[in-house]
Order: sequence, then structure tokens, then C-alpha cells
Amino acid sequence: MRRSLGRGSRRLAGGLRVRLVVTFVLVALVSAVTATALAYRDARTAVLQRTQNTAVNDLRERVAAVGAGLDLPPDQRSLSRFAAKVSEGLGARTVVARHQDLTAVSDAYAGTEGRITAELRAAVRSGDGARFQRVQWRGDPYLVVGTPVTYADGDRRTSGLEVFVITDLRAERDDTAALLDSVRTGTVPVVVLAALLALLAAGTVLRPVRKLGRATRELAAGDLGSRVTVRGHDELADLARTFNETADALQASDAELRAQEAKARRFVADVSHELRTPLAAMTMVATVLEEDADQLPPDAAHAARTVGAETARLSRLVEDLMEISRFDAGAVRLDATVTDLADTVRASLALRGWTDRVTVELREDVRAVVDRRRIDVIVANLVGNALRHGAPPVTVTLAAPGGDRVTLEVADHGPGLPPEARERVFDRFYKADAARTRSTSGGGDRGGGGPGEDGSFGEGGFGQGSGLGMAIALENARLHGGTIEVAERQGGGAVFTLRLPLRHPEEEEEEGDGWGACGQGNG
Repeated sequence: MRRSLGRGSRRLAGGLRVRLVVTFVLVALVSAVTATALAYRDARTAVLQRTQNTAVNDLRERVAAVGAGLDLPPDQRSLSRFAAKVSEGLGARTVVARHQDLTAVSDAYAGTEGRITAELRAAVRSGDGARFQRVQWRGDPYLVVGTPVTYADGDRRTSGLEVFVITDLRAERDDTAALLDSVRTGTVPVVVLAALLALLAAGTVLRPVRKLGRATRELAAGDLGSRVTVRGHDELADLARTFNETADALQASDAELRAQEAKARRFVADVSHELRTPLAAMTMVATVLEEDADQLPPDAAHAARTVGAETARLSRLVEDLMEISRFDAGAVRLDATVTDLADTVRASLALRGWTDRVTVELREDVRAVVDRRRIDVIVANLVGNALRHGAPPVTVTLAAPGGDRVTLEVADHGPGLPPEARERVFDRFYKADAARTRSTSGGGDRGGGGPGEDGSFGEGGFGQGSGLGMAIALENARLHGGTIEVAERQGGGAVFTLRLPLRHPEEEEEEGDGWGACGQGNG
């Protein structure tokens, strides 16, 4: 679990770091791209606007200067001379002059078709002043400016002469492209710088997160004194402060619960211990009364036998309470030895006189290092429950299916247990039938038997258990590293399965002394 939490924390830190870096880089990239697009648009607009204004103004001035000496209507020769003079003043740009059906081009080798569009001609012919249009011709950009020539007599009448100048925009295109390349090149260091800043920011943010995660793992592992240092007044500091307050409250609650649990265990142990002496005296008196019961009047004899049975039941309850208190205190130790499990099961059944009532299917030569007395307790409770509350035949099966584990199944053919009872059958003092005034061992309707005075489980006293038998059986199984499971038997009845790790004799280890005879055969 601890390793799993560590991996989860590393994934969390790595995920947050990656997300922070990606976010920073995306923000920087979007900002750079946006700035590049805006700069490119503004630069391109400014360059084109300047070129357009210059071309329009130059054309107007040059047409005004050259057009004063032109006789109208012109012939082809004078129109060609006019176009050449206009072009000389405009930096040798291509100039096209048109008058009705006559057309003159300043550069005879420059093609004009496709660059002067019909839309531009119509706009210039309308006589509303200079007009311009940007066009693409053979993959290159051009600016075409056209203007009508008017008479200078004040009424601004058009003379029918139209002048167009074609300006090459490839230089402007190259300038804006170079600007765009420069901005693109500058985007790379911006993104790199953003990534470095993101890593620094991620380290600053994730360092307290990692510390908080480490403290959380320590707290989950049982170190209730784990705390984190609170620095600053931001949200992470508030989170660290809240964690420390939670840990303080949890530590205080844990200390209080441990103190209450220790008091409860001491109380049960003390009460059980104090009851043993008077119970021993009561048991002795009850035994004498039971022995002389045949000589007493019927009512007195019944009362004597009842007192004897209840005294024996109370004695078993006290012994079971002492045993369960030892489990709660962690004071129980295994007295493990090399044991033949099949012999142990047969001895347990023979001790209680159940050999003829139970069908056994025991795998021989299954030897393991277990506490024989505690295995006897488990067998007594499981088989006793099946005999008392199940229906014959009761089958006990010992097997080692996996080679490293051993299973002991106790099955009966009775009514079985409802699902809600199966879930709580190992609870202490649980009663499957609320109408019963006395709980049977461990599961109400499926109780384990209590021992007689000789440590055996007699039929007469069985079923009047303490209600702790199945709980003690489960604790004994867990003490061996195993467990007990209950299930519905196919065809009716219940199946209790003891599963133990099969520790071989060569793996035997010293595990401390047992508790002597305490709790032998307790139900």
C-alpha cells in the first residue's frame, strides 16, 4: 500500500508538472503567434498603404505636369510620347494611356493583360478620381493605379484620357515576409524561455505539494505525528495548515480511542478474572446439586440442573471473554509445532464423541507448523455448529489444492444461512434470529459448542455457547495467517472453509509460548 501511494504521488507530481509546463508553453506560443499575426498585419498594411499613397500622388502630379502640353484628342504617336514621359517621372514604371480606341504603353515588352482589370477600368471611366487595385499576375503581386485626365478649365470635365500605372509589389512582399520570418524565429526562444519559467514555477508549486503528499503517506502508514511546515499565506499554506489541524485532531482522537479501548480491555479482563473465583465455587456447588438431583423433588431437581447448565455456560462465557480480550490486546502467541493435520482433526472429533456423526475425507501426510490446540478450537466450533444447527450428513474435508495452502471444509445439509447472516456470522454476539434469547456461538443459529468440565464438547451442553466461538475461531485462523469463509452449499446447507498457509516443517520458526491451557476447546 505504501509503495502504491508513492507511485500515485509521483504520477500526481509528474502530471501537474507536465500540465503546468504545457500550459505555460501554450500561453507563450499563443501570445507569440498572436503578436506575430498582429505585427505582420500592421506592417503589411503600413507598407501597402504607403506604397498606395505614394503611387496615387506621384501619378496625379506627373499627369498634371505632362498632360498640360498634350493636345486632345491625341493621335497614337502623341499618346505614346505622353505615356513614356509619365513613366520617366515615376521611376520607369509601366504606364498605360488610353483614349477611346487608342492605347499606348510606356514599355512595349510589358504585358498589361490581366493586370488592368475590367473593374478598375470601369471605376476610372466613371471619372470619380484616382482608383487603385492590388492584383496577382503570374504569382507576383502588383499595384495598379488609374486616374482619368480632366480639363483644367474649372468644371473638372473628363477629357476621355485615362492613365494607368503598374507598380511591382515584390519588394514590399519580400520585406513583410522577412519581418514575418524574424518574428517566427523569435518565437522559438520565447517558447523555450516560457518552458524554463514553467519548470521553475512548477518546482515552486509542487515542492510543498510533494511534502504534503509525503506527510499524507506517513499519516496513512500510522505515523500520526507527521506534519508539514507552513510557509507563506497562499492557498498551499492554507492547505498545509488544514492538514496539520486535521492530523492534530486525528492524533487526539486516536489517543482517546486507544485509551478507551485499553480501559475496555482492562475492564473485561478484570471482570472476567474477578468472576473466575466465585464461578469456580458456584460450579462446584452446582455440580454437587446436579449429582444429588435424582434425590430431590422434581421442581428442585429441574432447578438444580438449570443452575448447573447456566453456571457452566457462564463459565464458558468468562473463559471466552478472557480469550477474546487477549486477541484484542495482541497478547496471543502461537505455540507452533510440526503437526499432522489429519490426525489433529480426527483427535478433535474423537475427543467430543463426533466420530460416528461426521463423514471425513482427510488427505493424509499433510504436515504443517501450526498450534495444535488452536486448530482444535477451530475444528470444534465449525463441526459443532454444523451438527447443532445443520442437518446430516456433515462432511469434513481436508485438502491441499495449491501446494502452498491447506483447506478444511465443514459442510452440512441443513437450511443454510441467509446472505445477511453470512456477512455477520463471525461478529461477536451476533444473533441471526432476533427472537432467540440466547445467542449460539458466533452466528446465532449456527453456534459453536462450549467445553465440558473435562474440556470436551458434550452433546447436552452444545448450543449454549457464549456467542464468541466463531469470532475466536476466526481470530485463531488469522493468527496462523489464514481465514475462514462461509458460503451456501450447492444443493442446500452451508460450507465453512478454513484456509491456512501450508508452512512446511523446514520453515518452522519459534513464535513464543502459547497460553498454556487457557481457552482449550473454547466455543
